[in-house]
Amino acid sequence: MNWLLLVVAGLVEIAWSQSIKPTEGFTRPVPTVICFVLGSLAVWLLSKAMQQGLPVGTAYAVFTGIGAVGAITLGVVLHGDPVGIGRIAALALIVGGIVLARVLA
Repeated sequence: MNWLLLVVAGLVEIAWSQSIKPTEGFTRPVPTVICFVLGSLAVWLLSKAMQQGLPVGTAYAVFTGIGAVGAITLGVVLHGDPVGIGRIAALALIVGGIVLARVLA
């Protein structure tokens, strides 16, 4: 159950990362509220996963890794962010680290 909570927390973090830009520097009230709610929910889910026995370092590394991979992927797919060999290699290393953290946990 702790790993499921951690994955959900990572997915919410991806949504949170995408909710930052629409706030336009936290000057738009509704997008700002959505941004803060998503950020709070992501951290709350992360804390619940850690309460279920995941070590802090492992949980946080996986949480941020999921968020980073998702944010980069959405940036490429939705916003036309550049993609190159270096970015693909970085994503592969992050995914490999997440898998390794799960296997060794």
